[in-house]
Amino acid sequence: MKTHLLEIEGVELKSGDGGPLDVLIEFYRAFNAGDLSGLESVWLAGEAPSMDNPIGGIRRGWTAIEEGYSKLFNGPAKVHVTFHDFTSQGGSDWHLFVGRERGNCVTPDKELKIAFRTTRWLVRHDGLWRQLHHHGSVEDADMLRDYQRLVFGR
Repeated sequence: MKTHLLEIEGVELKSGDGGPLDVLIEFYRAFNAGDLSGLESVWLAGEAPSMDNPIGGIRRGWTAIEEGYSKLFNGPAKVHVTFHDFTSQGGSDWHLFVGRERGNCVTPDKELKIAFRTTRWLVRHDGLWRQLHHHGSVEDADMLRDYQRLVFGR
């Protein structure tokens, strides 16, 4: 397996070691497939995880995070993103990926190019790497407004 990927969409070959990069690849596979069970398998369980982004706001705990993903996956828009332009650093029990996502948000009558700044923080818990936190932000206010309209169906 390549030790340095330039982008991650979820289709990349994993090393099979269960390390942070494998977990990140699995996250994007599950997200782009709308797979809630797959997302649950990469997030830390319980009340510790958190997510903060322009669509879901601040969510704390896996139950609230899952609710946000469920609303997105069952809504009018289909979202597909690729993680790119990222850095990767970590220690024995933490790993941080900081980069950008680009992709598309599609409804039956519209398509929008989307772009986010993204941080994903993973921790080793009980010997397994899991996502503890995600933060997403947007540079383009017009794109954000249009994205929110498509996702929320307004």
